[in-house]
Amino acid sequence: MIADWLASLLIGQKTAQIRPTTTLLRQGDVQQKMFVLHEGIARAVWHSPEGSERVKEFYFPGECCFLYLSWLTGSVADYSLQMLTPGVLSEVPLRLLEKEEHQAAKIALLRQQLIFKEKKEQMFLLNNPEQRYRYVQTHFPAWEAQLTQKDLASYIGISPVSLSRIRARLNKG
Repeated sequence: MIADWLASLLIGQKTAQIRPTTTLLRQGDVQQKMFVLHEGIARAVWHSPEGSERVKEFYFPGECCFLYLSWLTGSVADYSLQMLTPGVLSEVPLRLLEKEEHQAAKIALLRQQLIFKEKKEQMFLLNNPEQRYRYVQTHFPAWEAQLTQKDLASYIGISPVSLSRIRARLNKG
């Protein structure tokens, strides 16, 4: 179910079917819209010049997929937004959030993001890699079935090999 504040932003917006690996926003580009996921999974990912990548976050159905820092500062995107699975989404121009009639949506988005970021920061600062993995298992139980080991490992800040070792150790115990 979509919240009322989000439904108001979707009035008049079309939905589109999106293929996996589609880039919604390229790292280094100016962000002008957010994407509301109705189906599918997306991610914010940083690509190094050498070709490695680090996952910043994931987006699931019912969530708004966009980069808050780029939106709030008007800066170019430090991350790419990319679909991981096939999906259905709506594109919403970010300029709508500056209109008086959408201030409730703007405040709800900021509040939601602040809470999410505080929890993620707490997870990283107070936990070792195994505890971070357990945190994800507890708070986001569907992620293991929906994400690749590489993406999950990148999110919790370890290598896929380290995640494999943690899983093996936990499965033995």
